[in-house]
Amino acid sequence: MADVTIAAVVDPDKRKAQAVAARAHIPASFTSLDTLLSSPIAEEIQAIDICTPTDSHRPLAIAAMEAGKDVLVEKPIARTAKEAREMADCAAKYGRKLMVGMNNRFRPDTMLLKSFIEKKELGKVFYMKSGWLKQQSSIATWQQQQEKSGGGVILDLGIVMLDMAMWLLNYPEVLTVSAASYKQYSKTVEDSAAFFVRLEGDVTFTTEISWTFQREGDFFYLNVFGNDGAAFINPLKVMKRVGGQLINLTPAKAQTPVSLYKKSYENELRYFINAVKGIVPLVSTGQESAKRMSVVEAIYQSAAKKKEIVISKK
Repeated sequence: MADVTIAAVVDPDKRKAQAVAARAHIPASFTSLDTLLSSPIAEEIQAIDICTPTDSHRPLAIAAMEAGKDVLVEKPIARTAKEAREMADCAAKYGRKLMVGMNNRFRPDTMLLKSFIEKKELGKVFYMKSGWLKQQSSIATWQQQQEKSGGGVILDLGIVMLDMAMWLLNYPEVLTVSAASYKQYSKTVEDSAAFFVRLEGDVTFTTEISWTFQREGDFFYLNVFGNDGAAFINPLKVMKRVGGQLINLTPAKAQTPVSLYKKSYENELRYFINAVKGIVPLVSTGQESAKRMSVVEAIYQSAAKKKEIVISKK
C-alpha cells in the first residue's frame, strides 16, 4: 500500500523481530510494545496491528489505545466476553478505533454472496449450513494451552463461521444455541465441535468445525438456503428459482481458494487503513465482537451441560 508505512515490528524474540524488519525493510524493531510506545518513533504511529496469542490481546490493545493508537486485533478479540468488553470500553473511553480481524468478511466471494442476499435474490433466507475442517498447524501449540487461547477450535474456527453468518444476515439476535464438543486428541481444549443456532426471524444456522477430523486436506464451506434460491461458497454458486426453474446466477469469473484467501487479508487491511483515515465507517468493532463472545460463551456452556441454552427470549 503506497500510502502506508510500517514503522516498526515487535516480537518477544529479538532475532525474529530483527530478521522480519530486515526482510521487509522496516526501519525499527522492538521486543515489547511498551518499549515501542516509549520510543521517539511512537509519535509517528497511528495504528497497531496485534497478531499475537489471544491471552495478550487485551493488555496489548489497551496499552496501544491508552497511548492514542487505533488497533486492529486478530480474532478472537479475547479469551472471554469480559476481556472483550474491557477492550471495547477502553476504545470508547479514549475515542480510538478498535477493529477485530474477521478476514472472511472480505473474501470477494462472500462479499458477492452478501450482495445477493441483500438484494433478496434468494428470497427470505431461512437456513444456513457451514463448516471449516482444518488441520491445525503444529507451530500454533499455544492454541492448545487453555490459559493462552481461552478455548480450542470453537474460538479458532467456530467464531469465524458464526461471525460470517451474522454478518451475511445483517446481525439478527441470537435466541438459542445447542452445541457438542470433543477432545479426541487434546486433553485441554476441544479439537472438534458442532453447534446449532436459532436466530430471530425464524432463521437457523449450523456449523461443524475441527482440527482433527480424519480427512484429506482442509474443507471450508457455507450453504445458504432461501425460499427463492440457494447459494454456496467455495466455490461460489448462486441459484435462483424463476418460473419454476432454477437459474444459475453465478458470476462467470472464478478465483482460486488461495487467491480468495490472500485477497481477504489485503481487503481487510485496506479497509482498516481507510477507517483509520476516516474514509469508511469502522466494521467488526470491539463492541460487536464483545457481543459475539457472549454467544460463544453460551456455546461452550451448552457443550458442557449438554443442553440448549436460551440467550434471548422474544
